[in-house]
Amino acid sequence: MNQLSTAPYDLLGVGIGPFNLSLAALCDQMPDLNALFCEARTEFRWHPGLLVDGARMQVPFLADLVSLVDPTNPWSFLNYLRHQQRLFPFYFSERFHLPRREYEHYCRWTAERLPNCRFGVQVSSVHWDTAEQLFRVTAGDREVAAHNVVLGVGTEPYRPTAFAALADHPRVWHCARYLDHRSTLDGARDITVLGSGQSGAEIFLDLLRTRVGDGTRLRWLTRTRAFAPMEYSKLGLEHFTPDYTRYFHGLPAPVRDRLVGEQWQLYKAASAETLAEIHDHLYQTTVGRPIDADPVEIVPGTAVTTATANPAGTIELRCRHTDSGTETVIRTDAVVIATGYRAIRPSALDPIAHLIDWDEQGRYQVDLHHRVATLPALTGGLYVQNAELHTHGVGTPDLGLGAHRAAVILNAIAGRTVHPLPARTAWTSFTAPTPADSRPQQIDGAPARTR
Repeated sequence: MNQLSTAPYDLLGVGIGPFNLSLAALCDQMPDLNALFCEARTEFRWHPGLLVDGARMQVPFLADLVSLVDPTNPWSFLNYLRHQQRLFPFYFSERFHLPRREYEHYCRWTAERLPNCRFGVQVSSVHWDTAEQLFRVTAGDREVAAHNVVLGVGTEPYRPTAFAALADHPRVWHCARYLDHRSTLDGARDITVLGSGQSGAEIFLDLLRTRVGDGTRLRWLTRTRAFAPMEYSKLGLEHFTPDYTRYFHGLPAPVRDRLVGEQWQLYKAASAETLAEIHDHLYQTTVGRPIDADPVEIVPGTAVTTATANPAGTIELRCRHTDSGTETVIRTDAVVIATGYRAIRPSALDPIAHLIDWDEQGRYQVDLHHRVATLPALTGGLYVQNAELHTHGVGTPDLGLGAHRAAVILNAIAGRTVHPLPARTAWTSFTAPTPADSRPQQIDGAPARTR
């Protein structure tokens, strides 16, 4: 590593995914702020195993790294298009939602040009220097100091415990590796996709397009009671505003935990467009024959309780149907697990774990500025991005709130309003209705005076 500052950084970012990249892009326009972002990988990658042909983002293009906070920022998606000489093609495409490949390329374009981003540099430990009142961070083969640390290490693929015995099975893997491992499905005559979110839907559609017709049986299972579409009404989307984040943060922890589970259709479901494509494909490919002749099975409300490999080489899935309680055994050749991702606690935090004020479930306690609660001995700022679903709600993993969260963190670290943020962003009022006796009364059609 060369040209690193010997003076303490104002901000050190750990991990460079879209959220810390957003923060890096905003920091780039602040010459008085000394910031460094480190990523262990040698280049920017965003879910490379899921860049399936035809897959599109679930948020509009304005949910880029900076535009919803600073549309004049040079790292906006529109400026990227200008540099790529693609403004007119984008204009004529009339598509508000980008192909995933293009979003990933835009982020990579930004990351490769930002001077405050370093790749191939792993942060292996974070210590707190009580005497100097700053963080000592081992980054690659160097130690750097920082007054504030922002964790943007992302999430990791989640595998249900039912698949613990098949951790090394060559035909049982998480969808995050889909494109890299799709060839292992060659020769499989029975394939099961588990999980009804967007990734599961896109993979099932890809398999329908490439495998149905060759005799392969395709099966799509999910624990949820329906293959329901993502909530995408305009008022429903107001759950992904700073207004709802503030409301959610103010609720008691048990209420927040209950709501996250109940609101799965806001952030875990598949898009209505993808579900429609699946139905259209099935309809078109079954012309001239009955539905039950098609080797496709789509079953909601079904949980896999255990998964084992049998001597014959197939995989046995013991399933429980939620409504009836019926238990069945399915034999399949391969399983693609599309059960989402979970926030991770990086081992680099181990040296300061005793200084973090964890909640009763061992999770970060995070304030509205996304700062982690710590014991009094640790006075530096420790911030998290996309690890606060339990405190900030369904908008936590949403790219549409990424620039806003980065601006909130930046304002807090700078101690001033670097980016003015709107006081209200939703028509919906999520709190209880205003009592009638507290509203101005009208007399003869005109509002009465209030004192």
